[in-house]
Amino acid sequence: MTAEQRQPKLTHLAKNPDWWRGAVIYQIYPRSYQDSNGDGIGDLLGIVGRLPYIASLGVDAIWISPFFTSPMKDFGYDVSDYFDVDPMFGSLADFDAVIETAHTLGIKVMIDLVLSHTSDEHPWFKVSRASRDNPRADWYVWADAKDDGTPPNNWLSIFGGSAWQWDPARMQYYLHNFLTSQPDLNFHNEDVQEALLGVARFWLERGVDGFRLDTINFYTHDAELRNNPALKPEERQSKTAPSVNPYTWQNHLYDKSRPENLVFLRRLREVMKHYNAAAVGEVGDDQRGLEILGEYTKGDDLMQMCYAFELLSGSTPSAGYVAETLQAVEDVAPDGWACWAYSNHDVVRHISRWDLSPAAARGFATLLMCLKGSACIYQGEELGLPEAEIAFDDLQDPYGIEFWPEFKGRDGCRTPMVWEHDRALGAFTNGAKSWLPVPQEHLALAVDRANADPGALIHHYRRAIGFRQSHPALKKGGIEDLRAYGQVLSFRRVHADEEIYFAINLGETPVTLTPPAGEWLEIGAELNAAHPRHEGQIHLAHWQPTILLKKRDD
Repeated sequence: MTAEQRQPKLTHLAKNPDWWRGAVIYQIYPRSYQDSNGDGIGDLLGIVGRLPYIASLGVDAIWISPFFTSPMKDFGYDVSDYFDVDPMFGSLADFDAVIETAHTLGIKVMIDLVLSHTSDEHPWFKVSRASRDNPRADWYVWADAKDDGTPPNNWLSIFGGSAWQWDPARMQYYLHNFLTSQPDLNFHNEDVQEALLGVARFWLERGVDGFRLDTINFYTHDAELRNNPALKPEERQSKTAPSVNPYTWQNHLYDKSRPENLVFLRRLREVMKHYNAAAVGEVGDDQRGLEILGEYTKGDDLMQMCYAFELLSGSTPSAGYVAETLQAVEDVAPDGWACWAYSNHDVVRHISRWDLSPAAARGFATLLMCLKGSACIYQGEELGLPEAEIAFDDLQDPYGIEFWPEFKGRDGCRTPMVWEHDRALGAFTNGAKSWLPVPQEHLALAVDRANADPGALIHHYRRAIGFRQSHPALKKGGIEDLRAYGQVLSFRRVHADEEIYFAINLGETPVTLTPPAGEWLEIGAELNAAHPRHEGQIHLAHWQPTILLKKRDD
């Protein structure tokens, strides 16, 4: 590729630096969204063709999972060239078309930056591993073996086994928090930070509106390489790794979430502010996830948003659990900003994970759009796609292959999007085969059939997103009077002169509640909201909300 072809092509910048606050972000896993050339793998031009559909949902932005040049051992999360598009997905010109088309439709574009590690095929690593005294020798985390030849400490990989890999060329170990082919960059090296800030500038100049920052709390490690302490069995949690992985047996104090990370995040925010760009960071930590969210979004010189895994894992959230989680965010991040999601490309789809009925799916969609924070929805979530069952012989995910059958990996949530119910492979591709199978049961939920069915979940998502967009209190307001009583969750959202009371029955049994005192307007009829009747009582069916509006004079 020539320098001229790499030249950034700035197209459009957001004029409102606060555009991200309360935004609804639609995540695209590009391998599985739309194939435009028949090779069975989704690509950037496929996304371009489907952007009008995304616009029809009413979202503010898209987040595109990695499309950079990569050997694809972890499907793009192992980058070998930060400044180019993998030919599998198209070209830089195709990406420019994504930017231009999205901006024409009023959609911001966020891209997934993987900064904590690269592929072992990245030129930086090839130079670094060649010797101990070359210009990039210290760009990755290298360490000598112990006297007995074992790794320098007890750190574990989230993909299983030791986080250290022996390299015979340097006669040292290198750190990899994920696959052995994903060596970790050394953020204690100033040159590494400068190089990564240059990556951010390149894409900002190209017109992106922000970043989803993969594994944001993994950037910096403990320079002394101290051992992580063990957790007692009763303290082990499995929000970020499957319970069969002993990674969950450690308290990860030293291999990630280090305080030095804030220095780099401030430098990154300084770069971003000149473009009115925003970032949402992925916080992967079982013990301190919300606390780190608060640290990383505090003030106006760090990240705008972060998300933890509180609603991305576990069993169906109860009213008490949601209230406790929301209150914890208020406690640790009073001036920070969360970004909530139920599903993404790394977890079992929430329709299956929580075993939701159609009514429950609608109720949780309504709740998501009424929470304080921004919101991510994952492709196919709006259709109610369940987790796909993938045969072992069809698995692509190395994570699933490693821990099968106790943990089946992430392929079940990554199967291709289904567009037309009566077309081969759901019209995802016009080729003979898709990179992952298209489940037969997904075809009945395809976009064309959903659009034609007034009762389909997609219409509820459109209504819920539109409802959020029409109420500043839901997009930008604070949250007050968080309560959980039995299976009912309630709170108030307040912004300027708008106050909204929200309550929802998160259970299977109908309940009756008394609305708050005062003069309230009944809103949310399009979301099947129940309203006061019979001596002022509100009767909520299972998974039904009530939404009331009060205009504030102060």
